[in-house]
Amino acid sequence: MAEQTPRRNEPRLRPAPLLFEPAEAASDPEHFFDLESIDDPRALLDRATELTHAFRAATDRAVEFQAIAAAQLADPRRFDRLTPADIAERAEWTEDYAKRMVEFGRDLLSGTNGNGLGHGIGDLT
Repeated sequence: MAEQTPRRNEPRLRPAPLLFEPAEAASDPEHFFDLESIDDPRALLDRATELTHAFRAATDRAVEFQAIAAAQLADPRRFDRLTPADIAERAEWTEDYAKRMVEFGRDLLSGTNGNGLGHGIGDLT
C-alpha cells in the first residue's frame, strides 16, 4: 500500500456523487462510470474531473477513518490495544507510518488537527 503523509490543513472538496454501477457494467473492463459513452470531449473532461475530485475526497476521508481506527486500537486504556507494529501489519503499512497515523488519529479525535471535526468524525468516539 502506498504511503502518504496525512493532509491536515487542506480544504475539503465537495465531491460529485459517485453512483454505483450495475454489476454487469462493472464487470466490463472497458466500462468506467459511463465515461466511455461520452462523445463530447468537454463533457468528458468535466465528468472525469468531477470523478477525480470525488475519488480524492473519498480517499482523504477513508484515510481519516483509518487514522481514527489506528488511534483507537493503540489507545493505552484498551486492554486489547495493539502496538504500532501490530497495526502496521494489519493495515499493510510500515511501523513508522502506523505511528504517524496513530498520532494523526489522536489529533482528529481531539479536534487539534486544525480543521476542527465538523464532518461527523468525532461521532465515532
